[in-house]
Amino acid sequence: MKFNFLYISLRLIRHFMPHSVVRFLLNNQLIIQPGMETRSPQAALERYSQVLNKIGFSIKNKRVLVFGYGGTFTVGCAFLEAGARHVTLLDRYVKPNHKKNLALLPKYGEYLVQDNRKVKPRSEHLAIVDGDVREVAASGELQPFDLVVSRSVYEHLDDVDGITRSLATLTRPDGVHLHFIDLRDHFFKFPFEMLTYSEDIWRKWLNPTSNLNRYRLPDYQRIFQKYFETPQSTILDRNLEAFQATKDRIRPEFLTGDSDIDAVTVLQVLARLPSSGT
Repeated sequence: MKFNFLYISLRLIRHFMPHSVVRFLLNNQLIIQPGMETRSPQAALERYSQVLNKIGFSIKNKRVLVFGYGGTFTVGCAFLEAGARHVTLLDRYVKPNHKKNLALLPKYGEYLVQDNRKVKPRSEHLAIVDGDVREVAASGELQPFDLVVSRSVYEHLDDVDGITRSLATLTRPDGVHLHFIDLRDHFFKFPFEMLTYSEDIWRKWLNPTSNLNRYRLPDYQRIFQKYFETPQSTILDRNLEAFQATKDRIRPEFLTGDSDIDAVTVLQVLARLPSSGT
């Protein structure tokens, strides 16, 4: 078996890197880059809006849940500016980035308030939840949402089925989910390399602290079909060249035999709960 020693070296470093160091690098956009919600919230909102407009779903006057917001309030404020009635930002692992949120006050003072050297959301507009979504859903403390969105979050989940079930529980009848999922190894130079290792080796030595669950297209399709009415999976990108170069080393549990499916790198899932009248 051929080994990619550069990849293994980088993965070992990332696996054993302390979480505090990872957060520092993310917050300062050094080496590890944050998601689009953090880097370019307006672009993230436009991407969501483009898809939602095609199905006739308006953000205006809707209750929105952003699942995995990355520590900055920007995407929540952008949704509010676009007409959302209320936005909840939920992230189990990331705390608010006060330095970056402080810079939002001049533009979004309607939704935020300064408290000493920190910024807090005005509760009538914006809420921050830092718990496990499964526990949050079970508590019944949150009102259901009209729209649930995420970007580059699902590939990091450790319980995709349970979390999807909980997110469905938090959604109103006829509510909409829109998730962008990146199926690549996040050392993007090697998009399928993580699929060449056994589960035991991956978990013990190579999986980054951010967790990559290594789910593929059929896995996500199967889970969303359990909880939603006719979910739509749209392939946004595939990399046949990189897949073919790695295919002989990819473990059989990650292969369907159809290269067009196995080479998918970016996925969009649009799902809707049945209306209360059905």
